[in-house]
Amino acid sequence: MKIPAKVLELIRIFQNAGYKIYVVGGSSRALLTNTFLPYVDWDFATNATPPEMLKLFPKNSFYENEFGTVSMVMGKGKNNVFEVTTFRKEQGYTDNRHPDKVVWGKTIEEDLSRRDFTINAIAISITSNLHPPAGGPTSNKFKITDPFKGQKDLSAKVIRCVGNPDDRFSEDALRLMRAVRIATQLQFSIEEKTFASLRKNAAKIKNIAWERINTELFKLLASEHPADGIILLYTSGLLDFIIPELTVGKNVAQNKHHVHDVWTHNLETLRFCSAKDPLVRLAALLHDIGKPATAKGEGINRSFHSHEVVGAAIAKKIGLRLRLSNKQIDKLWRLVRWHQFTPSENQTDSAIRRFIRRVGVENLQDILDVRTGDRLGSGVPKTSWRTELFKKRLVEVQKQPFAIKDLKVNGHDVMEILKTKPGPKIGEILETLFKEVEEDITKNEREYLLKRIKDFSF
Repeated sequence: MKIPAKVLELIRIFQNAGYKIYVVGGSSRALLTNTFLPYVDWDFATNATPPEMLKLFPKNSFYENEFGTVSMVMGKGKNNVFEVTTFRKEQGYTDNRHPDKVVWGKTIEEDLSRRDFTINAIAISITSNLHPPAGGPTSNKFKITDPFKGQKDLSAKVIRCVGNPDDRFSEDALRLMRAVRIATQLQFSIEEKTFASLRKNAAKIKNIAWERINTELFKLLASEHPADGIILLYTSGLLDFIIPELTVGKNVAQNKHHVHDVWTHNLETLRFCSAKDPLVRLAALLHDIGKPATAKGEGINRSFHSHEVVGAAIAKKIGLRLRLSNKQIDKLWRLVRWHQFTPSENQTDSAIRRFIRRVGVENLQDILDVRTGDRLGSGVPKTSWRTELFKKRLVEVQKQPFAIKDLKVNGHDVMEILKTKPGPKIGEILETLFKEVEEDITKNEREYLLKRIKDFSF
């Protein structure tokens, strides 16, 4: 087990003061499997109370909650902030979210008994000799506390609740999402009784704040196999409460250009989307969500006219529900709204510039990733010569003016030549000039545009 020096230093401070401290949760699991992933944080449990911890770190700790978690700052940057929580017992969960009462526990076994899954109910005590004599090697001793056989489930790659799964999911219904998310991230299966309880209690997810659901969903989407996670959300019944619009696409057949129904095609597009950004992956999953509402006809000639317009509106509604930021919702809307572009060698530069403005320069690679996933999810080759030519033209066109601010004249020129004051007419004249330049880039010359301004009169 490779332990960062700052972690060992934190542990040493507690132990030198006479307190017990354990690595717990996802970090203990990662230590045992040597699989520290980006989503794993260091978590600790101790018999020290929050006031006692604050005394240990008087200048670099803070305590802002009622659940016994104190944050210790062991250096600059977010990766040097460690959370340490007092052993605790919890009583009553009337809202399926928070314990009605929290009391400090006395033993690590007591603390582990309140945790969600057996693989997260393992504690590791580390004794470290950070200052060996005469330059000898640093030595660490480990003691594993595993009262619920979490190591056995780790080896079997199984997610299993601690104790009665109905109790665990009733205590905090977010654990329903966590079971699916962790199973997706680790590519584990969910134990039979735990999964049956998950399906039975799926409706309890409605008691959880959308911000917390958002966090778990985005962690799932950021995993190596997000499409598998969405399928697990569906089979568990959770998807019906989170994104019910997706399952409407089940058994909605498409036309001759597709081998899957809409539901499966959306999943396969997500599976083949190469973007790492979970928001872009969400757009890939939702890209054809407007098809069921726009389906016309039957068989190989079935059509879905304006499905991208309808789909963008549905995606925006989903984004609002998931409490995405305005910036995230705007990007999600753009990626769904404009995913149905058709690369053509006959497109004019002005058409490509309009596409860039609609999508946003910062989103070009993302929409290409969605498009590639769309193609592969339809069972066709990853790219085509037209697509490759389109990519090259996207680069070339950006070297040319494609916004009003790029004109060689501005509003001051219009007002000076026409002897007028600021007003909407100025913008209208610049818009007209821009459309001319957009069609013929050679017209973006100051002398020509100054003469053109004289042609406008009030």
